[in-house]
Amino acid sequence: MLSMIYPIALLQAVAAPEPAAAPSSAAPCGTEAHAGFDLWVGEWDVFPNGSETQVATSRIERLSAGCSIREHWTPFEGPDGISLSMVNQNTGRWEQTWVGGDGARVDFEGGVVDGKMVLTGYWDNIGGPGQDALIRMTYTSRDDGSVRQFGQASTDHGLSWQTSFDLIYRPKDRATP
Repeated sequence: MLSMIYPIALLQAVAAPEPAAAPSSAAPCGTEAHAGFDLWVGEWDVFPNGSETQVATSRIERLSAGCSIREHWTPFEGPDGISLSMVNQNTGRWEQTWVGGDGARVDFEGGVVDGKMVLTGYWDNIGGPGQDALIRMTYTSRDDGSVRQFGQASTDHGLSWQTSFDLIYRPKDRATP
């Protein structure tokens, strides 16, 4: 009966589903903000700055279609650890959660400042029981392809800073023997 009142072409147009939107060719996490931590992605041998004595290896990889970065830190002495970093879609800031093999968890936040990734977080008991500190990590790409991770600690809520660690991440040799 409806076809008598409404032309069939109109009924078909009303009843037909909307065509699906073409999939976007741009990855949702392929933005400039998401590229801010690309300098750290890779497989690394880790040395204290100024030393030729390797102290760790570290594997940093992009996951989840480029939406997150996972680190697996493997020191030659002491517990290993994992970090997971991502850009918070609501704030546009980088967030990193570190979980160490010693049970420690630290949440960092930050972003790119003057071409360097800077993350800051409050680390409970970093200097021992009851010795908490605000930690600021600065990651800098170097001309030789290495990355410097410079850590500073503040026990006065950021009024003053002391060097906590200073590491150089050198790319692992990918040449096969």
